[in-house]
Amino acid sequence: MKVLLLKDAKEDDGGQDPYIRELGLFGFEATLIPVLSFEFLSLPSFSEKLSHPEGYGGLIFTSPRAVEAVELCLEKDNKTEVWEKSLKEKWSAKSVYVVGNATASLVSKLGLDTEGEKCGNAENLAEYICSREPSALPLLFPCGTLKREVLPKMLKDKGIPMESITVYRTIPHPAIQVNLNSYYSTQGVPASITFFSPSGVTYSLKHIQELSGDSMDQIKTQGPRNPERNCLQLGLRNGCADAATTFAAIGPTTARALAAQGLPVSCTADSPTPRALATGVRRALQPPGGC
Repeated sequence: MKVLLLKDAKEDDGGQDPYIRELGLFGFEATLIPVLSFEFLSLPSFSEKLSHPEGYGGLIFTSPRAVEAVELCLEKDNKTEVWEKSLKEKWSAKSVYVVGNATASLVSKLGLDTEGEKCGNAENLAEYICSREPSALPLLFPCGTLKREVLPKMLKDKGIPMESITVYRTIPHPAIQVNLNSYYSTQGVPASITFFSPSGVTYSLKHIQELSGDSMDQIKTQGPRNPERNCLQLGLRNGCADAATTFAAIGPTTARALAAQGLPVSCTADSPTPRALATGVRRALQPPGGC
């Protein structure tokens, strides 16, 4: 059974994307199609802040891209040696909060210990931070242009100082349409499509709509034809009409983005991890389904 994942590949220590591996354990043939690209911003300013850990109470990372910005700062400014000799130790003495295992793994490669990775989303992480002993110094929060305001607002309401800096912006991957067309023409209709971010919904859904033709409007007004399985019926132009595809989301924020488009969500992963997604997709695709 084919599953389409709208994300870029991230190989683990075993040389395979963990989502591909976990879905494969459940008998799914998963394919990755990247839908997002990133441009890094304000790296000189961010590099300067990283050089002065004494001015901060800790770090907050809510995405792998923010960690990559740290790596770029160290490479571009030839600070890798300084990081290993002194900066890493100074930042290690402070709290480093993260969302998700993927982000935590990247932070650990910088030599820093993390906490909060099991919180699952920014809102839960904010609650976790608020439960800790607050620092008088601000937490440094490198983020993207599309960051949600939940975490900053919750920390502000609790009187926890935080300094955010925008270090990247999200843009559509230049090959979304070509890759989707190629997938559907060669692989046919997938049993499930998983979205990994609201911006991923924004940038890829229009191309799926183009493949679906007029049937997408009917879905929005009439809902899925088989409510027991909560499936999305895609009448595709390539001759695979009436094939059923479930829509899955990696988390509640992404699920809300799909719902805002009037589309049914078959499955929202219990946590943003490969195992949770694989388990959820399996439940959604097993009659009578549900997740």
